[in-house]
Amino acid sequence: MNEADMRPKIQECIVVEGKDDTIAVQRALIADTIETRGSAVPEEVLQQIELAFERRGVIIFTDPDAPGERIRRIVSDEIPGCKHAFLPRREAIRARDLGVENASPEAIREAFRQVHTEQLEEELDEAPVEAGELIAHGLLAGPDAKDRREALGEVLGIGYANGKQLQKRLRMFRISREEFEKAMAQVNAEWGEGE
Repeated sequence: MNEADMRPKIQECIVVEGKDDTIAVQRALIADTIETRGSAVPEEVLQQIELAFERRGVIIFTDPDAPGERIRRIVSDEIPGCKHAFLPRREAIRARDLGVENASPEAIREAFRQVHTEQLEEELDEAPVEAGELIAHGLLAGPDAKDRREALGEVLGIGYANGKQLQKRLRMFRISREEFEKAMAQVNAEWGEGE
């Protein structure tokens, strides 16, 4: 069986940054994409995304860098309730170039196996993980905080986030305290730390 025969079909439209990302996604999945054509996200593109969201659903899949996060934030703010797929930075880098277009088909499929749905604040049924808990786990301060956040984001499938964004993502994707603690145990085990 060849690679194309293994591609799962995705119903939702996938929001990507450009043509190279579309090509990479379509090597891994049978899917339709909407390209933002840069980090400004023109109004007509937002209208296309909104229509796709209403009719089929939308999964945002941008580069794991600052412009990609900016696009993710713009689309999420305009169209609340989107789904999100995240690619770990290590899977998206080739020759010092960081982007979805560099990922292998398997890395892209793995990102889509861990899709998270954004939850609206009023739908939350559990108190969010507090900043004090993030500090206690070494996620907001200290020499390894950035690397620990990156490892946690990878384990949870929510991508890398700075400290402020991490707390928002935990809440937005309804990561329970139990999920958070299990993921932190895994991160600590990888780092050779006990509980």
